[in-house]
Amino acid sequence: MKAWVLHGIGDLRLETVEKPVLREQEVLVQVKAAGICGSDIPRIYQNGAHVHPLILGHEFSGIVAEVGAGVDASWLGQRVGVFPLIPCTICPPCQKEDYEMCRHYSYIGSRRDGAFAGYVAVPAWNLVSLPETVSFEEAAMLEPMAVAVHAMRRIHPAQTDIVAVCGLGTIGLFLVMFLKEAGVSRILAIGNKESQRHAVLKLGVPAEDYYDSRYPAAQDPDIQVQDVHSQSMPGQGSAQIADWIRSRTEGLGADIFFECVGKEETYIQAVESTAPLGKVMLVGNPFSDMRLTRDRYWKILRDQLTVLGTWNSSFRHQPEDDWAYVLRCLSEKRVDPARLITHRLSMEEMEKGLQIMRDKTEDYGKVMGIF
Repeated sequence: MKAWVLHGIGDLRLETVEKPVLREQEVLVQVKAAGICGSDIPRIYQNGAHVHPLILGHEFSGIVAEVGAGVDASWLGQRVGVFPLIPCTICPPCQKEDYEMCRHYSYIGSRRDGAFAGYVAVPAWNLVSLPETVSFEEAAMLEPMAVAVHAMRRIHPAQTDIVAVCGLGTIGLFLVMFLKEAGVSRILAIGNKESQRHAVLKLGVPAEDYYDSRYPAAQDPDIQVQDVHSQSMPGQGSAQIADWIRSRTEGLGADIFFECVGKEETYIQAVESTAPLGKVMLVGNPFSDMRLTRDRYWKILRDQLTVLGTWNSSFRHQPEDDWAYVLRCLSEKRVDPARLITHRLSMEEMEKGLQIMRDKTEDYGKVMGIF
């Protein structure tokens, strides 16, 4: 089969390799769609993976082509999505079915071979059967959608809450989508790309509730749009985010702030922009160390803020878990994630998508491989 194999940092090759040999309780999934995750970029070009060589790709869907020993033969030929985290099942979190917090997990596409390939070996436990109403493209986005839903459900926003979402990559945009689906009436969205502005407007966020952090002058109604580029430079707008949010919340701040960037400056803005008794949900993977200054610490204490973290998503084969929630929304057409796909690429074109995301040579939303 063809596969994109990472041999070391920056050394990614499209090669012909052997199909996976199935272990007990595994199936072979023929990959039909595979999304590129933002985490794949540093994994390829900066940090490397846990093991080399490695086939990348953890957001995917396909058809069960073979079943291994001990697997119910009824899986053969089924259309499936895949939960990529493989729990140990024996550590204390696993014993509580909090598999996303497993202490000794493996992971398809980062710790074992993944889905940027014709086929991938998957434990049968990790399979999600797809209804006919859910496409392969939609199912390849189950994982990032479930991550967004997990963050949302951990913080339980009320429909009357004013919710800020800072960072409109894939997870941030899915957060906006699911917050709207859950009936949250007021969402303040902070991004830094024209494509992000278009995306949130399509999701129903009013133009006046979108903040472009590249050009803070544009958020001031007294400054004309044509003057924006002469008065601000990209990247200088984050210091004004808290003022912008307070100006739209009677000076109080947002009831809930989702930080989906993972940088110190946006973490600071999250604390500064949140109302008394509000909640901060930290979602973005960290780019660097985060310093908690004395003033920020006082803000958390005096405003009695709740600061939470989130990672991954709940998957228990239960109707109340995050993956079941997302699948219901998809099958009932309550969300439309395909509108966020900007690039559809063949197997041979996948490196082009990775380079677009690395170099930001084009505006992009979800970059999807169609195999």
